[in-house]
Amino acid sequence: MSKAELLLPAGNIEKMQYAIAYGADAVYLGVVDFSLRSMKAGNAITQDNIKQATQTAHQMGSKAYVTVNIFANNDDIEKLPALLEVLQDEKPDGIIFGDPGFYSIIKNKLPDVPMHISTQANTLNYSAVKFWQDLGISRVILGRELSLKEIETISNKVPDIELEVLVHGSLCVSYSGRCLLSDYFTNNDRKSNKGNCTQPCRWSYHLVEENRLGQYFEITEDEKGTYILNPKDLALIKYIPNLIEAGVNSFKIEGRTKSLYYASIAAKTYKQAINNYYKDSPFDAEGLFNELTKTNNRQFMTGFLVDKPDTEHYNYKSSKGKTGATFVGVVEEHINDNKYIVKLKNQLKKGNTVECITPNGMHETVIESIVMVNGDNNVDVANTNHHVYLELNLPEQMKTEFKWAILRYKE
Repeated sequence: MSKAELLLPAGNIEKMQYAIAYGADAVYLGVVDFSLRSMKAGNAITQDNIKQATQTAHQMGSKAYVTVNIFANNDDIEKLPALLEVLQDEKPDGIIFGDPGFYSIIKNKLPDVPMHISTQANTLNYSAVKFWQDLGISRVILGRELSLKEIETISNKVPDIELEVLVHGSLCVSYSGRCLLSDYFTNNDRKSNKGNCTQPCRWSYHLVEENRLGQYFEITEDEKGTYILNPKDLALIKYIPNLIEAGVNSFKIEGRTKSLYYASIAAKTYKQAINNYYKDSPFDAEGLFNELTKTNNRQFMTGFLVDKPDTEHYNYKSSKGKTGATFVGVVEEHINDNKYIVKLKNQLKKGNTVECITPNGMHETVIESIVMVNGDNNVDVANTNHHVYLELNLPEQMKTEFKWAILRYKE
Protein backbone atom coordinates (compact mmCIF):
# COMPACT_ATOMS: atom_id res chain seq x y z
CA MET A 1 0.00 0.00 0.00
CA SER A 2 1.35 3.44 -0.97
CA LYS A 3 1.79 6.11 1.67
CA ALA A 4 -1.34 8.13 2.44
CA GLU A 5 -1.40 11.61 0.93
CA LEU A 6 -1.78 14.87 2.84
CA LEU A 7 -3.97 17.30 0.88
CA LEU A 8 -4.07 21.01 1.74
CA PRO A 9 -6.13 23.94 0.43
CA ALA A 10 -4.65 26.61 -1.83
CA GLY A 11 -6.62 29.80 -1.29
CA ASN A 12 -3.95 31.64 -3.25
CA ILE A 13 -0.46 30.90 -4.54
CA GLU A 14 1.33 32.15 -1.42
CA LYS A 15 -0.76 29.98 0.92
CA MET A 16 -0.23 27.06 -1.43
CA GLN A 17 3.54 27.46 -1.26
CA TYR A 18 3.54 27.47 2.55
CA ALA A 19 1.25 24.44 2.67
CA ILE A 20 3.63 22.51 0.42
CA ALA A 21 6.73 23.68 2.31
CA TYR A 22 5.20 22.46 5.57
CA GLY A 23 4.34 19.00 4.31
CA ALA A 24 1.45 18.91 1.83
CA ASP A 25 1.84 16.14 -0.76
CA ALA A 26 -0.94 17.71 -2.82
CA VAL A 27 -3.01 20.88 -2.94
CA TYR A 28 -6.46 21.65 -4.26
CA LEU A 29 -7.01 24.84 -6.22
CA GLY A 30 -10.50 26.31 -6.10
CA VAL A 31 -11.02 28.43 -9.21
CA VAL A 32 -13.19 31.55 -8.91
CA ASP A 33 -16.70 30.94 -10.36
CA PHE A 34 -16.31 27.14 -10.28
CA SER A 35 -15.46 26.45 -6.66
CA LEU A 36 -17.37 26.41 -3.38
CA ARG A 37 -14.91 28.99 -2.03
CA SER A 38 -15.04 31.49 -4.86
CA MET A 39 -13.45 34.58 -3.30
CA LYS A 40 -14.29 37.60 -5.43
CA ALA A 41 -11.64 39.93 -4.06
CA GLY A 42 -8.01 39.74 -3.15
CA ASN A 43 -5.34 37.33 -4.27
CA ALA A 44 -7.32 34.27 -5.36
CA ILE A 45 -6.95 31.41 -7.84
CA THR A 46 -8.46 32.50 -11.13
CA GLN A 47 -8.50 31.39 -14.74
CA ASP A 48 -5.65 33.84 -15.31
CA ASN A 49 -3.25 32.30 -12.77
CA ILE A 50 -4.42 28.69 -12.50
CA LYS A 51 -1.72 27.55 -14.92
CA GLN A 52 0.96 29.37 -12.90
CA ALA A 53 -0.39 27.89 -9.65
CA THR A 54 -0.33 24.36 -11.06
CA GLN A 55 3.17 24.84 -12.42
CA THR A 56 4.43 26.22 -9.09
CA ALA A 57 3.00 23.27 -7.19
CA HIS A 58 4.71 20.84 -9.56
CA GLN A 59 8.02 22.67 -9.25
CA MET A 60 7.79 22.31 -5.47
CA GLY A 61 7.19 18.58 -5.77
CA SER A 62 3.48 18.61 -5.01
CA LYS A 63 0.46 17.36 -6.91
CA ALA A 64 -2.18 19.92 -7.88
CA TYR A 65 -5.89 19.18 -8.11
CA VAL A 66 -8.27 21.70 -9.66
CA THR A 67 -11.69 22.05 -8.03
CA VAL A 68 -14.77 22.70 -10.17
CA ASN A 69 -17.38 21.39 -7.75
CA ILE A 70 -20.23 23.90 -8.03
CA PHE A 71 -23.69 22.71 -9.01
CA ALA A 72 -23.94 24.22 -12.45
CA ASN A 73 -26.59 26.17 -14.30
CA ASN A 74 -26.63 26.30 -18.08
CA ASP A 75 -24.29 29.28 -18.30
CA ASP A 76 -21.74 27.51 -16.08
CA ILE A 77 -21.74 24.53 -18.43
CA GLU A 78 -20.97 26.87 -21.31
CA LYS A 79 -18.06 28.56 -19.46
CA LEU A 80 -16.32 25.36 -18.31
CA PRO A 81 -14.57 24.40 -21.59
CA ALA A 82 -12.58 27.66 -21.66
CA LEU A 83 -11.17 26.96 -18.18
CA LEU A 84 -10.25 23.38 -19.07
CA GLU A 85 -8.47 24.53 -22.22
CA VAL A 86 -6.19 26.70 -20.08
CA LEU A 87 -5.16 23.54 -18.23
CA GLN A 88 -4.25 21.52 -21.30
CA ASP A 89 -0.58 22.58 -21.29
CA GLU A 90 0.24 22.37 -17.57
CA LYS A 91 -2.04 19.49 -16.75
CA PRO A 92 -3.26 19.18 -13.15
CA ASP A 93 -3.03 15.83 -11.36
CA GLY A 94 -6.78 15.63 -10.93
CA ILE A 95 -10.07 17.44 -11.52
CA ILE A 96 -12.54 17.52 -8.62
CA PHE A 97 -16.19 17.82 -9.65
CA GLY A 98 -19.63 16.91 -8.35
CA ASP A 99 -22.08 17.86 -11.09
CA PRO A 100 -22.70 15.00 -13.58
CA GLY A 101 -23.03 17.62 -16.32
CA PHE A 102 -19.30 18.29 -16.05
CA TYR A 103 -18.31 14.66 -16.63
CA SER A 104 -18.31 14.48 -20.44
CA ILE A 105 -16.80 17.97 -20.81
CA ILE A 106 -13.86 17.10 -18.56
CA LYS A 107 -13.45 13.75 -20.29
CA ASN A 108 -13.33 15.46 -23.68
CA LYS A 109 -11.04 18.37 -22.80
CA LEU A 110 -8.66 16.61 -20.40
CA PRO A 111 -8.89 12.90 -21.28
CA ASP A 112 -5.64 11.98 -19.50
CA VAL A 113 -6.33 13.82 -16.24
CA PRO A 114 -7.73 11.72 -13.37
CA MET A 115 -11.22 12.67 -12.23
CA HIS A 116 -12.14 12.91 -8.55
CA ILE A 117 -15.77 12.94 -7.47
CA SER A 118 -16.49 15.65 -4.90
CA THR A 119 -17.93 15.16 -1.43
CA GLN A 120 -20.86 17.19 -2.81
CA ALA A 121 -21.97 14.00 -4.53
CA ASN A 122 -22.62 12.58 -1.02
CA THR A 123 -21.13 9.15 -1.69
CA LEU A 124 -21.91 7.07 1.40
CA ASN A 125 -21.80 3.41 0.32
CA TYR A 126 -19.66 0.94 -1.61
CA SER A 127 -22.24 0.52 -4.38
CA ALA A 128 -22.08 4.25 -5.17
CA VAL A 129 -18.27 4.10 -5.10
CA LYS A 130 -18.37 1.20 -7.56
CA PHE A 131 -20.73 3.22 -9.79
CA TRP A 132 -18.21 6.05 -10.01
CA GLN A 133 -15.35 3.61 -10.54
CA ASP A 134 -17.16 2.05 -13.50
CA LEU A 135 -17.38 5.52 -15.06
CA GLY A 136 -13.61 5.88 -14.85
CA ILE A 137 -13.41 8.00 -11.68
CA SER A 138 -10.04 7.43 -9.99
CA ARG A 139 -10.86 8.91 -6.58
CA VAL A 140 -14.02 9.31 -4.51
CA ILE A 141 -14.11 11.97 -1.82
CA LEU A 142 -16.40 10.30 0.67
CA GLY A 143 -19.33 11.99 2.37
CA ARG A 144 -18.58 13.50 5.75
CA GLU A 145 -21.42 11.58 7.36
CA LEU A 146 -19.55 8.26 7.43
CA SER A 147 -18.22 6.35 10.44
CA LEU A 148 -14.81 4.70 10.60
CA LYS A 149 -16.43 1.29 10.22
CA GLU A 150 -18.37 2.37 7.13
CA ILE A 151 -15.20 3.75 5.52
CA GLU A 152 -13.42 0.47 6.19
CA THR A 153 -16.28 -1.50 4.62
CA ILE A 154 -16.18 0.66 1.47
CA SER A 155 -12.41 0.17 1.19
CA ASN A 156 -12.75 -3.60 1.54
CA LYS A 157 -15.57 -3.81 -1.00
CA VAL A 158 -13.91 -1.54 -3.59
CA PRO A 159 -10.18 -1.88 -2.88
CA ASP A 160 -8.84 -0.60 -6.19
CA ILE A 161 -10.03 3.01 -6.06
CA GLU A 162 -8.61 5.95 -4.10
CA LEU A 163 -10.63 7.18 -1.12
CA GLU A 164 -10.30 10.70 0.26
CA VAL A 165 -11.62 11.82 3.65
CA LEU A 166 -11.89 15.25 5.26
CA VAL A 167 -9.97 15.19 8.55
CA HIS A 168 -9.74 18.81 9.62
CA GLY A 169 -11.51 22.15 9.34
CA SER A 170 -14.88 23.87 9.34
CA LEU A 171 -18.01 21.85 8.71
CA CYS A 172 -21.17 22.89 6.91
CA VAL A 173 -24.33 22.18 8.90
CA SER A 174 -26.04 20.80 5.78
CA TYR A 175 -25.99 17.30 4.41
CA SER A 176 -22.83 17.00 2.29
CA GLY A 177 -22.56 20.77 2.37
CA ARG A 178 -25.56 21.29 0.09
CA CYS A 179 -27.20 24.21 1.87
CA LEU A 180 -29.89 26.58 0.60
CA LEU A 181 -30.06 28.91 3.60
CA SER A 182 -27.71 31.45 2.06
CA ASP A 183 -29.70 31.48 -1.17
CA TYR A 184 -32.93 32.08 0.74
CA PHE A 185 -31.69 34.81 3.08
CA THR A 186 -30.07 36.82 0.24
CA ASN A 187 -32.83 36.45 -2.37
CA ASN A 188 -30.55 34.20 -4.43
CA ASP A 189 -27.76 36.80 -4.58
CA ARG A 190 -25.34 34.64 -2.54
CA LYS A 191 -25.75 31.02 -3.62
CA SER A 192 -24.14 28.42 -1.34
CA ASN A 193 -23.56 25.91 -4.10
CA LYS A 194 -21.90 28.50 -6.31
CA GLY A 195 -19.19 29.38 -3.78
CA ASN A 196 -20.81 32.48 -2.28
CA CYS A 197 -22.20 31.19 1.01
CA THR A 198 -22.81 33.88 3.65
CA GLN A 199 -22.65 31.17 6.37
CA PRO A 200 -26.08 31.84 7.92
CA CYS A 201 -25.50 28.76 10.08
CA ARG A 202 -23.03 30.93 12.03
CA TRP A 203 -25.53 33.72 12.73
CA SER A 204 -27.26 34.30 16.07
CA TYR A 205 -31.03 33.91 15.78
CA HIS A 206 -34.14 35.13 17.61
CA LEU A 207 -37.77 34.11 17.24
CA VAL A 208 -40.52 36.51 16.17
CA GLU A 209 -44.12 35.52 16.88
CA GLU A 210 -46.63 36.34 14.15
CA ASN A 211 -48.77 38.70 16.27
CA ARG A 212 -45.88 40.29 18.17
CA LEU A 213 -43.87 41.91 15.38
CA GLY A 214 -40.84 43.74 16.64
CA GLN A 215 -40.60 41.59 19.76
CA TYR A 216 -37.61 39.28 19.60
CA PHE A 217 -37.44 36.15 21.71
CA GLU A 218 -34.13 34.45 22.33
CA ILE A 219 -33.63 30.89 21.21
CA THR A 220 -31.96 29.08 24.08
CA GLU A 221 -30.68 25.58 24.44
CA ASP A 222 -29.48 24.37 27.82
CA GLU A 223 -28.84 28.03 28.67
CA LYS A 224 -25.70 27.95 26.51
CA GLY A 225 -26.65 30.39 23.80
CA THR A 226 -28.37 30.73 20.46
CA TYR A 227 -26.04 29.34 17.80
CA ILE A 228 -28.16 26.27 17.13
CA LEU A 229 -26.76 25.66 13.63
CA ASN A 230 -23.09 26.29 14.44
CA PRO A 231 -21.08 23.03 14.47
CA LYS A 232 -17.64 22.88 16.00
CA ASP A 233 -14.70 22.26 13.66
CA LEU A 234 -13.50 18.80 12.71
CA ALA A 235 -10.19 17.46 14.02
CA LEU A 236 -9.36 13.79 13.42
CA ILE A 237 -5.62 13.99 14.20
CA LYS A 238 -5.95 11.29 16.88
CA TYR A 239 -7.49 8.87 14.36
CA ILE A 240 -4.94 9.11 11.56
CA PRO A 241 -3.57 5.59 12.29
CA ASN A 242 -7.12 4.16 12.29
CA LEU A 243 -8.00 5.87 9.02
CA ILE A 244 -4.82 4.66 7.30
CA GLU A 245 -5.59 1.11 8.39
CA ALA A 246 -9.18 1.54 7.20
CA GLY A 247 -7.86 2.17 3.66
CA VAL A 248 -7.97 5.96 3.30
CA ASN A 249 -5.56 7.20 0.60
CA SER A 250 -5.81 10.96 1.06
CA PHE A 251 -6.37 13.17 4.11
CA LYS A 252 -8.00 16.48 3.23
CA ILE A 253 -7.77 19.67 5.28
CA GLU A 254 -10.33 22.45 4.78
CA GLY A 255 -9.48 26.14 4.77
CA ARG A 256 -8.99 27.99 1.48
CA THR A 257 -10.08 31.26 3.12
CA LYS A 258 -7.86 30.82 6.19
CA SER A 259 -4.37 32.20 6.76
CA LEU A 260 -1.02 30.87 5.63
CA TYR A 261 -0.28 30.36 9.34
CA TYR A 262 -3.25 27.98 9.56
CA ALA A 263 -2.15 26.14 6.43
CA SER A 264 1.43 25.82 7.69
CA ILE A 265 0.61 24.53 11.18
CA ALA A 266 -2.13 22.18 9.98
CA ALA A 267 0.15 20.74 7.29
CA LYS A 268 3.09 20.30 9.64
CA THR A 269 1.00 18.67 12.37
CA TYR A 270 -0.87 16.18 10.18
CA LYS A 271 2.30 15.38 8.23
CA GLN A 272 3.99 14.45 11.50
CA ALA A 273 1.08 12.18 12.41
CA ILE A 274 1.23 10.43 9.02
CA ASN A 275 5.02 10.07 9.12
CA ASN A 276 4.93 8.72 12.67
CA TYR A 277 2.57 5.96 11.55
CA TYR A 278 4.76 4.80 8.68
CA LYS A 279 7.95 5.05 10.70
CA ASP A 280 6.29 3.21 13.58
CA SER A 281 7.33 6.12 15.80
CA PRO A 282 5.65 7.11 19.08
CA PHE A 283 2.33 8.81 18.36
CA ASP A 284 1.84 11.84 20.63
CA ALA A 285 -1.86 12.32 19.89
CA GLU A 286 -2.46 14.85 22.66
CA GLY A 287 0.60 16.90 21.74
CA LEU A 288 -0.40 17.04 18.08
CA PHE A 289 -3.99 17.92 18.98
CA ASN A 290 -2.80 20.70 21.27
CA GLU A 291 -0.72 22.17 18.43
CA LEU A 292 -3.87 22.38 16.28
CA THR A 293 -5.68 24.36 18.99
CA LYS A 294 -3.15 27.12 18.27
CA THR A 295 -4.79 27.68 14.87
CA ASN A 296 -8.16 29.32 14.23
CA ASN A 297 -11.02 27.05 15.37
CA ARG A 298 -14.52 26.98 16.85
CA GLN A 299 -13.44 24.22 19.23
CA PHE A 300 -13.05 20.69 17.90
CA MET A 301 -15.09 17.51 17.55
CA THR A 302 -14.91 14.23 15.63
CA GLY A 303 -17.97 14.55 13.39
CA PHE A 304 -19.55 11.22 12.47
CA LEU A 305 -16.34 9.19 12.59
CA VAL A 306 -16.61 7.75 16.09
CA ASP A 307 -20.07 8.55 17.48
CA LYS A 308 -23.17 10.19 16.09
CA PRO A 309 -23.03 13.94 16.69
CA ASP A 310 -24.90 15.21 19.73
CA THR A 311 -25.32 18.58 21.45
CA GLU A 312 -21.62 18.57 22.37
CA HIS A 313 -20.71 18.83 18.70
CA TYR A 314 -22.05 22.40 18.47
CA ASN A 315 -20.64 25.70 19.66
CA TYR A 316 -23.48 27.61 21.31
CA LYS A 317 -21.42 30.58 22.47
CA SER A 318 -19.84 32.08 19.38
CA SER A 319 -19.73 31.64 15.62
CA LYS A 320 -16.28 33.19 15.41
CA GLY A 321 -13.19 31.03 15.46
CA LYS A 322 -10.56 31.68 18.10
CA THR A 323 -6.84 31.08 17.86
CA GLY A 324 -4.85 29.59 20.73
CA ALA A 325 -1.72 31.44 19.60
CA THR A 326 -1.26 34.74 17.78
CA PHE A 327 0.38 34.79 14.35
CA VAL A 328 3.13 37.45 14.44
CA GLY A 329 4.62 37.45 10.97
CA VAL A 330 6.61 35.79 8.19
CA VAL A 331 10.36 35.87 7.65
CA GLU A 332 11.04 37.26 4.18
CA GLU A 333 14.80 37.68 4.00
CA HIS A 334 18.01 36.70 5.83
CA ILE A 335 20.32 39.72 5.93
CA ASN A 336 23.35 38.38 7.82
CA ASP A 337 24.18 36.41 10.96
CA ASN A 338 20.99 36.55 13.04
CA LYS A 339 19.38 39.50 11.28
CA TYR A 340 16.16 38.94 9.29
CA ILE A 341 13.48 40.99 7.56
CA VAL A 342 10.01 40.10 8.86
CA LYS A 343 6.61 41.21 7.56
CA LEU A 344 4.32 41.58 10.53
CA LYS A 345 0.81 40.16 10.61
CA ASN A 346 0.09 41.50 14.11
CA GLN A 347 1.52 44.07 16.48
CA LEU A 348 4.96 43.26 17.90
CA LYS A 349 6.53 44.80 21.01
CA LYS A 350 10.14 44.89 22.10
CA GLY A 351 10.70 42.24 24.75
CA ASN A 352 8.00 39.89 23.42
CA THR A 353 8.83 36.19 23.40
CA VAL A 354 8.06 34.52 20.07
CA GLU A 355 8.29 31.05 18.63
CA CYS A 356 9.99 30.83 15.26
CA ILE A 357 8.57 27.86 13.34
CA THR A 358 10.01 26.22 10.23
CA PRO A 359 8.92 23.05 8.40
CA ASN A 360 11.33 20.98 10.51
CA GLY A 361 11.76 22.86 13.75
CA MET A 362 10.65 25.41 16.32
CA HIS A 363 12.78 27.75 18.44
CA GLU A 364 11.87 30.26 21.11
CA THR A 365 13.51 33.68 21.11
CA VAL A 366 13.07 37.09 22.74
CA ILE A 367 12.74 40.21 20.58
CA GLU A 368 15.61 42.37 21.80
CA SER A 369 15.22 45.13 19.24
CA ILE A 370 12.90 46.27 16.43
CA VAL A 371 14.21 48.39 13.55
CA MET A 372 11.92 49.63 10.80
CA VAL A 373 13.06 48.67 7.29
CA ASN A 374 12.10 52.08 5.91
CA GLY A 375 14.33 53.89 8.41
CA ASP A 376 17.17 53.47 10.87
CA ASN A 377 15.06 54.18 13.91
CA ASN A 378 14.73 51.67 16.73
CA VAL A 379 11.14 51.35 17.92
CA ASP A 380 9.44 49.68 20.86
CA VAL A 381 6.30 48.76 18.90
CA ALA A 382 5.64 47.85 15.24
CA ASN A 383 2.25 47.13 13.71
CA THR A 384 0.54 44.91 11.15
CA ASN A 385 2.08 44.98 7.63
CA HIS A 386 5.23 46.78 8.81
CA HIS A 387 8.52 45.39 7.53
CA VAL A 388 11.06 45.23 10.33
CA TYR A 389 14.58 44.01 11.01
CA LEU A 390 14.65 41.47 13.83
CA GLU A 391 17.47 39.64 15.57
CA LEU A 392 16.43 35.96 15.69
CA ASN A 393 18.92 33.66 17.38
CA LEU A 394 18.07 30.52 15.43
CA PRO A 395 19.89 27.17 15.47
CA GLU A 396 22.04 26.57 12.40
CA GLN A 397 19.77 23.83 11.02
CA MET A 398 16.81 26.24 11.01
CA LYS A 399 18.63 29.00 9.14
CA THR A 400 18.42 27.05 5.91
CA GLU A 401 14.62 27.14 6.15
CA PHE A 402 14.28 30.87 6.85
CA LYS A 403 12.32 31.36 3.61
CA TRP A 404 9.33 29.55 5.15
CA ALA A 405 9.79 30.63 8.77
CA ILE A 406 6.76 32.02 10.59
CA LEU A 407 6.56 33.70 13.99
CA ARG A 408 3.89 33.44 16.66
CA TYR A 409 3.63 34.57 20.24
CA LYS A 410 4.53 32.03 22.88
CA GLU A 411 1.41 31.19 24.89
